[in-house]
Amino acid sequence: MVATTLRIATRASALALWQSRHVAARLSALDAGLEVELVPIKTQGDRIIDRPLAAIGGKGLFIKELEIAMSEGRADLAVHSMKDVPAELPDGFVLATILEREDPRDVLVCASGSGIDALPAGARVGTSSLRRRSQLLMRRPDLEVRDLRGNVPTRLKRLHDGDFAAIVLAAAGLRRLELLDGDCHCLPVEEMLPAVGQGAIGIECRADDAQLRERLAMLDHAGTVARVTAERAMNACLGGSCQVPIAGHARIESDTLTLDGLVAGVDGVQVVRQTASGPVEDAAAIGREVGAAMLAGGAARILAELDPDR
Repeated sequence: MVATTLRIATRASALALWQSRHVAARLSALDAGLEVELVPIKTQGDRIIDRPLAAIGGKGLFIKELEIAMSEGRADLAVHSMKDVPAELPDGFVLATILEREDPRDVLVCASGSGIDALPAGARVGTSSLRRRSQLLMRRPDLEVRDLRGNVPTRLKRLHDGDFAAIVLAAAGLRRLELLDGDCHCLPVEEMLPAVGQGAIGIECRADDAQLRERLAMLDHAGTVARVTAERAMNACLGGSCQVPIAGHARIESDTLTLDGLVAGVDGVQVVRQTASGPVEDAAAIGREVGAAMLAGGAARILAELDPDR
Protein backbone atom coordinates (compact mmCIF):
# COMPACT_ATOMS: atom_id res chain seq x y z
CA MET A 1 0.00 0.00 0.00
CA VAL A 2 1.39 3.39 -1.01
CA ALA A 3 1.74 5.79 1.95
CA THR A 4 -0.71 8.70 2.08
CA THR A 5 1.50 10.71 4.45
CA LEU A 6 5.19 11.37 3.99
CA ARG A 7 7.48 12.92 6.59
CA ILE A 8 10.49 14.91 5.39
CA ALA A 9 13.50 15.23 7.70
CA THR A 10 15.09 18.62 7.15
CA ARG A 11 17.58 20.96 8.70
CA ALA A 12 15.88 23.85 10.46
CA SER A 13 17.55 26.73 8.59
CA ALA A 14 15.51 29.03 6.37
CA LEU A 15 17.16 27.67 3.24
CA ALA A 16 16.71 24.01 4.20
CA LEU A 17 13.05 24.63 5.02
CA TRP A 18 12.55 26.38 1.66
CA GLN A 19 14.05 23.38 -0.12
CA SER A 20 11.94 20.89 1.83
CA ARG A 21 8.75 22.86 1.22
CA HIS A 22 9.65 22.93 -2.48
CA VAL A 23 9.99 19.14 -2.49
CA ALA A 24 6.74 18.79 -0.52
CA ALA A 25 4.92 20.91 -3.10
CA ARG A 26 6.35 18.88 -5.98
CA LEU A 27 5.26 15.61 -4.34
CA SER A 28 1.79 16.94 -3.56
CA ALA A 29 1.41 18.05 -7.17
CA LEU A 30 1.96 14.44 -8.24
CA ASP A 31 -0.68 13.09 -5.85
CA ALA A 32 -3.50 15.32 -4.61
CA GLY A 33 -4.31 12.82 -1.84
CA LEU A 34 -0.81 12.90 -0.37
CA GLU A 35 -0.06 14.73 2.87
CA VAL A 36 3.52 15.85 3.43
CA GLU A 37 4.85 16.85 6.84
CA LEU A 38 8.19 18.48 7.67
CA VAL A 39 10.29 17.18 10.55
CA PRO A 40 12.80 19.99 11.31
CA ILE A 41 16.01 18.82 12.98
CA LYS A 42 18.89 20.96 14.22
CA THR A 43 21.98 19.03 13.18
CA GLN A 44 25.39 19.02 14.81
CA GLY A 45 26.74 21.01 11.87
CA ASP A 46 24.15 23.71 12.59
CA ARG A 47 24.80 23.75 16.35
CA ILE A 48 28.58 24.14 16.19
CA ILE A 49 29.28 27.41 14.36
CA ASP A 50 32.30 28.71 16.29
CA ARG A 51 34.79 26.37 14.59
CA PRO A 52 35.70 25.73 10.94
CA LEU A 53 33.61 22.98 9.37
CA ALA A 54 36.73 21.10 8.33
CA ALA A 55 37.84 20.92 11.97
CA ILE A 56 34.67 19.31 13.32
CA GLY A 57 34.04 16.52 10.87
CA GLY A 58 32.94 18.07 7.58
CA LYS A 59 29.66 18.38 5.72
CA GLY A 60 28.43 14.94 6.78
CA LEU A 61 27.49 16.57 10.09
CA PHE A 62 24.58 18.22 8.27
CA ILE A 63 22.89 14.94 7.37
CA LYS A 64 23.74 12.37 10.08
CA GLU A 65 20.81 13.26 12.37
CA LEU A 66 18.44 13.23 9.40
CA GLU A 67 19.52 9.66 8.61
CA ILE A 68 18.98 8.69 12.25
CA ALA A 69 15.44 10.07 12.04
CA MET A 70 14.78 7.90 8.99
CA SER A 71 16.31 4.77 10.54
CA GLU A 72 14.18 5.26 13.68
CA GLY A 73 11.00 5.69 11.64
CA ARG A 74 10.48 9.36 12.56
CA ALA A 75 10.87 10.40 8.91
CA ASP A 76 10.51 8.76 5.51
CA LEU A 77 12.91 10.86 3.47
CA ALA A 78 15.43 13.68 3.84
CA VAL A 79 16.07 16.69 1.63
CA HIS A 80 19.66 17.86 1.19
CA SER A 81 21.73 20.43 -0.65
CA MET A 82 23.77 18.10 -2.85
CA LYS A 83 26.99 19.92 -2.01
CA ASP A 84 26.54 18.69 1.59
CA VAL A 85 26.09 15.01 0.66
CA PRO A 86 29.24 12.88 1.16
CA ALA A 87 30.57 10.83 -1.74
CA GLU A 88 29.36 7.64 -0.05
CA LEU A 89 26.15 7.16 1.95
CA PRO A 90 25.84 4.79 4.93
CA ASP A 91 24.56 1.28 4.30
CA GLY A 92 20.79 1.17 4.08
CA PHE A 93 20.35 4.59 2.46
CA VAL A 94 20.19 5.72 -1.17
CA LEU A 95 20.14 8.99 -3.02
CA ALA A 96 16.77 8.45 -4.68
CA THR A 97 16.33 11.67 -6.66
CA ILE A 98 18.10 14.83 -7.78
CA LEU A 99 15.91 17.77 -8.79
CA GLU A 100 16.66 20.29 -11.53
CA ARG A 101 19.67 22.37 -10.63
CA GLU A 102 19.54 26.05 -9.74
CA ASP A 103 22.44 28.39 -10.62
CA PRO A 104 25.59 26.54 -9.42
CA ARG A 105 27.82 29.63 -9.24
CA ASP A 106 29.23 31.40 -6.21
CA VAL A 107 28.44 35.03 -5.44
CA LEU A 108 30.71 37.73 -4.01
CA VAL A 109 28.56 39.92 -1.77
CA CYS A 110 29.90 43.40 -0.99
CA ALA A 111 28.59 46.95 -0.79
CA SER A 112 29.78 47.83 -4.29
CA GLY A 113 28.42 44.67 -5.90
CA SER A 114 31.73 44.34 -7.74
CA GLY A 115 34.02 41.39 -8.40
CA ILE A 116 37.11 39.97 -6.71
CA ASP A 117 39.56 42.18 -8.60
CA ALA A 118 37.80 45.35 -7.38
CA LEU A 119 38.24 44.57 -3.68
CA PRO A 120 40.65 46.90 -1.81
CA ALA A 121 44.15 45.62 -1.08
CA GLY A 122 44.14 43.38 1.98
CA ALA A 123 40.34 43.29 2.18
CA ARG A 124 38.85 40.86 4.70
CA VAL A 125 36.65 38.26 3.00
CA GLY A 126 34.47 35.74 4.86
CA THR A 127 33.81 32.15 3.80
CA SER A 128 33.38 28.79 5.51
CA SER A 129 34.73 26.92 2.49
CA LEU A 130 38.34 25.86 1.93
CA ARG A 131 37.47 25.56 -1.77
CA ARG A 132 36.46 29.22 -1.92
CA ARG A 133 39.42 30.29 0.22
CA SER A 134 41.95 28.65 -2.08
CA GLN A 135 40.43 30.13 -5.26
CA LEU A 136 40.18 33.61 -3.74
CA LEU A 137 43.87 33.46 -2.82
CA MET A 138 44.80 32.08 -6.24
CA ARG A 139 43.47 35.29 -7.75
CA ARG A 140 44.22 37.72 -4.92
CA PRO A 141 47.00 36.52 -2.55
CA ASP A 142 46.75 39.81 -0.63
CA LEU A 143 43.24 39.14 0.65
CA GLU A 144 42.64 38.33 4.31
CA VAL A 145 40.31 35.33 4.14
CA ARG A 146 38.62 34.55 7.46
CA ASP A 147 36.29 31.73 8.49
CA LEU A 148 32.58 32.55 8.47
CA ARG A 149 29.98 30.02 9.68
CA GLY A 150 26.23 30.22 10.22
CA ASN A 151 23.13 30.33 8.04
CA VAL A 152 22.71 32.78 5.14
CA PRO A 153 21.00 35.59 7.13
CA THR A 154 23.65 35.32 9.88
CA ARG A 155 26.48 35.65 7.36
CA LEU A 156 24.83 38.61 5.65
CA LYS A 157 24.35 40.32 9.02
CA ARG A 158 28.06 40.00 9.80
CA LEU A 159 28.86 41.58 6.42
CA HIS A 160 26.46 44.46 7.06
CA ASP A 161 27.85 44.88 10.60
CA GLY A 162 31.27 45.57 9.06
CA ASP A 163 33.06 42.37 10.10
CA PHE A 164 34.00 41.75 6.46
CA ALA A 165 34.51 43.77 3.29
CA ALA A 166 32.90 40.93 1.34
CA ILE A 167 31.61 37.39 1.78
CA VAL A 168 31.13 34.51 -0.65
CA LEU A 169 27.84 32.58 -0.78
CA ALA A 170 26.11 30.20 -3.19
CA ALA A 171 23.91 31.86 -5.79
CA ALA A 172 21.29 29.11 -5.43
CA GLY A 173 20.65 29.84 -1.76
CA LEU A 174 20.41 33.57 -2.33
CA ARG A 175 17.97 33.09 -5.21
CA ARG A 176 15.78 30.70 -3.24
CA LEU A 177 15.61 33.11 -0.29
CA GLU A 178 15.09 36.09 -2.64
CA LEU A 179 18.23 37.77 -1.32
CA LEU A 180 20.10 38.20 -4.60
CA ASP A 181 20.37 41.99 -4.98
CA GLY A 182 22.64 44.78 -6.18
CA ASP A 183 25.32 43.90 -3.61
CA CYS A 184 25.78 40.51 -5.29
CA HIS A 185 28.27 39.76 -8.05
CA CYS A 186 27.91 36.28 -9.60
CA LEU A 187 31.36 34.81 -10.13
CA PRO A 188 31.97 33.03 -13.46
CA VAL A 189 32.87 29.35 -13.06
CA GLU A 190 36.17 30.10 -14.80
CA GLU A 191 36.99 32.40 -11.87
CA MET A 192 35.47 30.39 -9.01
CA LEU A 193 34.79 26.72 -9.75
CA PRO A 194 31.76 25.61 -7.69
CA ALA A 195 31.48 22.82 -5.14
CA VAL A 196 30.52 19.36 -6.33
CA GLY A 197 26.72 19.26 -6.58
CA GLN A 198 26.27 22.95 -5.76
CA GLY A 199 22.81 24.30 -6.62
CA ALA A 200 21.12 20.88 -6.77
CA ILE A 201 18.64 19.42 -4.28
CA GLY A 202 18.84 15.70 -3.50
CA ILE A 203 16.41 13.39 -1.74
CA GLU A 204 17.66 10.52 0.41
CA CYS A 205 15.56 7.64 1.68
CA ARG A 206 15.90 4.11 3.05
CA ALA A 207 17.18 1.68 0.41
CA ASP A 208 14.49 -0.89 1.23
CA ASP A 209 11.55 1.49 0.63
CA ALA A 210 10.89 0.50 -2.99
CA GLN A 211 7.49 2.25 -3.24
CA LEU A 212 8.88 5.56 -2.04
CA ARG A 213 11.88 5.30 -4.34
CA GLU A 214 9.51 4.78 -7.28
CA ARG A 215 7.49 7.85 -6.27
CA LEU A 216 10.59 10.01 -5.81
CA ALA A 217 12.04 8.95 -9.16
CA MET A 218 9.28 10.98 -10.83
CA LEU A 219 11.05 14.15 -9.63
CA ASP A 220 14.40 13.23 -11.23
CA HIS A 221 15.91 15.72 -13.68
CA ALA A 222 18.03 13.74 -16.15
CA GLY A 223 20.43 16.53 -17.09
CA THR A 224 21.12 17.44 -13.47
CA VAL A 225 21.55 13.78 -12.52
CA ALA A 226 24.20 13.35 -15.24
CA ARG A 227 26.07 16.51 -14.25
CA VAL A 228 26.06 15.73 -10.54
CA THR A 229 26.95 12.07 -11.20
CA ALA A 230 30.09 13.17 -13.05
CA GLU A 231 31.06 15.62 -10.30
CA ARG A 232 30.48 13.11 -7.50
CA ALA A 233 32.38 10.36 -9.35
CA MET A 234 35.36 12.72 -9.59
CA ASN A 235 35.05 13.55 -5.90
CA ALA A 236 34.88 9.88 -4.93
CA CYS A 237 37.98 9.14 -7.01
CA LEU A 238 39.81 11.89 -5.13
CA GLY A 239 38.52 10.72 -1.75
CA GLY A 240 37.00 14.17 -1.37
CA SER A 241 36.21 15.55 2.06
CA CYS A 242 35.65 18.90 3.72
CA GLN A 243 39.32 18.96 4.71
CA VAL A 244 40.57 19.54 1.16
CA PRO A 245 39.72 22.19 -1.47
CA ILE A 246 38.08 20.24 -4.31
CA ALA A 247 35.84 21.83 -6.95
CA GLY A 248 33.97 20.40 -9.90
CA HIS A 249 31.49 21.68 -12.46
CA ALA A 250 29.88 19.72 -15.29
CA ARG A 251 27.97 21.21 -18.20
CA ILE A 252 26.04 19.65 -21.07
CA GLU A 253 26.00 20.90 -24.65
CA SER A 254 23.98 18.83 -27.12
CA ASP A 255 24.82 15.24 -26.12
CA THR A 256 28.27 16.01 -24.74
CA LEU A 257 29.09 16.39 -21.04
CA THR A 258 32.21 18.36 -20.08
CA LEU A 259 33.60 18.27 -16.55
CA ASP A 260 36.10 20.76 -15.11
CA GLY A 261 37.83 19.72 -11.89
CA LEU A 262 40.20 21.42 -9.47
CA VAL A 263 42.29 20.47 -6.44
CA ALA A 264 44.23 23.21 -4.66
CA GLY A 265 46.25 23.92 -1.58
CA VAL A 266 44.52 26.06 1.02
CA ASP A 267 46.89 28.97 0.27
CA GLY A 268 46.01 28.85 -3.44
CA VAL A 269 49.63 28.37 -4.51
CA GLN A 270 49.43 24.71 -5.58
CA VAL A 271 46.66 24.12 -8.12
CA VAL A 272 45.80 21.17 -10.34
CA ARG A 273 43.03 21.45 -12.95
CA GLN A 274 41.76 18.95 -15.51
CA THR A 275 38.93 18.76 -18.04
CA ALA A 276 37.35 15.84 -19.87
CA SER A 277 34.38 15.42 -22.20
CA GLY A 278 32.28 12.57 -23.51
CA PRO A 279 28.75 11.28 -24.07
CA VAL A 280 26.26 12.18 -21.35
CA GLU A 281 25.59 8.51 -20.62
CA ASP A 282 29.28 8.14 -19.63
CA ALA A 283 29.00 10.75 -16.86
CA ALA A 284 30.46 8.57 -14.11
CA ALA A 285 33.37 7.45 -16.30
CA ILE A 286 34.13 11.08 -17.22
CA GLY A 287 34.20 11.95 -13.53
CA ARG A 288 36.63 9.14 -12.78
CA GLU A 289 38.79 10.19 -15.73
CA VAL A 290 39.10 13.76 -14.41
CA GLY A 291 39.80 12.52 -10.88
CA ALA A 292 42.50 10.09 -12.03
CA ALA A 293 44.13 12.71 -14.25
CA MET A 294 44.32 15.17 -11.36
CA LEU A 295 45.81 12.55 -9.03
CA ALA A 296 48.46 11.78 -11.62
CA GLY A 297 49.05 15.48 -12.24
CA GLY A 298 49.96 16.40 -8.66
CA ALA A 299 46.68 16.31 -6.75
CA ALA A 300 47.73 13.20 -4.84
CA ARG A 301 50.61 15.14 -3.27
CA ILE A 302 48.38 18.11 -2.37
CA LEU A 303 45.75 15.85 -0.84
CA ALA A 304 48.32 13.92 1.20
CA GLU A 305 49.77 17.14 2.58
CA LEU A 306 46.36 18.48 3.58
CA ASP A 307 44.97 15.26 5.01
CA PRO A 308 47.78 12.92 6.16
CA ASP A 309 45.28 10.35 7.50
CA ARG A 310 43.59 9.73 4.11
